[in-house]
Amino acid sequence: MSQTEFKPTLGLLDATMIVAGSMIGSGIFIVSADITRNVGSAGWLIAVWLITGFMTLVAAVSYGELSAMFPKAGGQYVYLKEAYNKLFGFLYGWSFFTVIQTATIAAVGVAFSKFTGYFIPALDIKDENILMQIGWFKLYPAQLVSIAVIVLLTYINTRGVNGGKTIQTIFTVTKLVSLFGLIVFGLLLGAKAEIWNANWENAWQMNKLSEGGVIAGVAGSAVMGAIAASMVGSIFSSDAWNNVTFIAGEIKNPKRNIGLSLFLGTLIVTLIYVSANIMYISVLPLNGGEESIAFAKQDRVAVAAANEIFGNIGTYVIAVMIMISTFGCINGLVLAGSRVYYTMAKDGLFFKPAGVLNNNAVPQWALWAQCIWAAVLCLSGQYGDLLDMVSFVVVIFYVLTIAGIFILRKKMPDAERPYKAFGYPVLPFLYMIMGIAFCILLIIYKPNFTWPGLIIVLLGIPVYYIAVASQKK
Repeated sequence: MSQTEFKPTLGLLDATMIVAGSMIGSGIFIVSADITRNVGSAGWLIAVWLITGFMTLVAAVSYGELSAMFPKAGGQYVYLKEAYNKLFGFLYGWSFFTVIQTATIAAVGVAFSKFTGYFIPALDIKDENILMQIGWFKLYPAQLVSIAVIVLLTYINTRGVNGGKTIQTIFTVTKLVSLFGLIVFGLLLGAKAEIWNANWENAWQMNKLSEGGVIAGVAGSAVMGAIAASMVGSIFSSDAWNNVTFIAGEIKNPKRNIGLSLFLGTLIVTLIYVSANIMYISVLPLNGGEESIAFAKQDRVAVAAANEIFGNIGTYVIAVMIMISTFGCINGLVLAGSRVYYTMAKDGLFFKPAGVLNNNAVPQWALWAQCIWAAVLCLSGQYGDLLDMVSFVVVIFYVLTIAGIFILRKKMPDAERPYKAFGYPVLPFLYMIMGIAFCILLIIYKPNFTWPGLIIVLLGIPVYYIAVASQKK
């Protein structure tokens, strides 16, 4: 016998751990390298993380109003459907399934297996480890391990929300404590006055960096382009905070706890991210070979920092940390994502079986559908390209969703709003301006990343009308 509705079993701590745990994956350990190559100074490196943190916090406290108005499964899909129409909701759900959630699960899965490669060399993604090659397609053991992890966590989540909840809380607390420990030890043991002073010497002089030194100074309108290009990494690292809104039907007192968990989770992560980058600047030079922030081996900045702090053992310490971090992150993404497809199926806009709960009150079919597509993306080897699109696509939908707050204030003036968007209308409007500017700058300066993302979103329009037409038959 299947269940007909979700059971509210998650408290405020669980919800906050889902926010923080879904945000912290592998990004904070890696993306500062690319940011530093784009901006070339300590001041701008920290500024990029602060801008991203500000945008994330504003978006999170704005979503609090929507989550309190619509405290049910589906989150952002529901908000867009209510503010605009079913088509907008579907386009989000379509993009969510094809790129946003599944590509993120795939990428974080591969990051998990890559860092496992520190202990098992066969999991390194190198040509000598290829299991099979057919034309352009290469199969590595690391891809199979990442699929195995996704399958395992999917299976655990089909057994009920409690298993996923336990994993999420334990692993998120562990990685928060570990990250905090890395920051503290870095500042106490690894910090060097000469490195810190040298890094801050020209703190606000923006430069493009190469391994040989400065390629060129960045000035005028190019400054905005460099910031936007840099923020692709920081926004990806700070994304998925909205996952908690997808599981609203399973949260106790959702009208209070979702908004509060959004604020607490994003604040904790933002503080940790900025602190981690201050630690990097105090331990490593900005430029200067594999022991620098900009050119750390394979962009693994945290590994280079840990090596400076703890010596050779630091490499293994950080590898374990990232394995814990990515495992918990995948779990949060798997748990939350399936609830969007469940709600879409209930509206007749996704495969019908996705709208059925199993005996454990979870959407089992939706979980496995998500798992299969994420596994395909793991095998494709194209997840890196897909992720470059994620930042662009998610910000488009964040802007549309926050604009929805203004629309719903007019459309439903008398609706119950237990929580109202903090700083309304100034902060939500400011987010929209910043988000639109980010997307326009990416179209100009990184067109190869943005147009494919936009095309995937727009492909959803004919798919929507086909789905609606088949419903009428």
